[in-house]
Amino acid sequence: MRVGIGYDIHALKKGRKLLLGGVHVPHTSGLSGHSDGDVLLHAVVDALLGAAGLGDIGEYFSDTDPRWKGAASSFFAERTLAMLKKKKLSIRNIDTVVIAERPKLGGHKGNIQRSVARIFGLGIGDVNVKAKTNEGLGPVGEGKAIAAMAVVALQKI
Repeated sequence: MRVGIGYDIHALKKGRKLLLGGVHVPHTSGLSGHSDGDVLLHAVVDALLGAAGLGDIGEYFSDTDPRWKGAASSFFAERTLAMLKKKKLSIRNIDTVVIAERPKLGGHKGNIQRSVARIFGLGIGDVNVKAKTNEGLGPVGEGKAIAAMAVVALQKI
């Protein structure tokens, strides 16, 4: 078994769509970023790459590469799954935390969990999504950003 951890944070920006785990979450702002800014999928991809010993998300999907301008983070997930397959690794489970003051995510966790499971080809019971606030501290707590963390377990196939 191999374990990896991932983290991402993006500033909130008016005029952008808020995507978390591939799900549109209604809000007055979305996440800035070179791609679609989906911090949750970015954190999961980073955790998977780390667990597989393949580096980090920036090595494959750099925010300076024009190919990834506006790209769907689900595409990064697909490419990462292909890399795992080449290394004969499969995902055992994904555990995530989204940290946001606003919007409140409790009512969206189920949809996000189902979306992440679908994107990574897992059963619903193999994915966990938690939502936390930052208790008013830092850019996340001030409602200026959203962050996400992920831990994954991989196994040889």
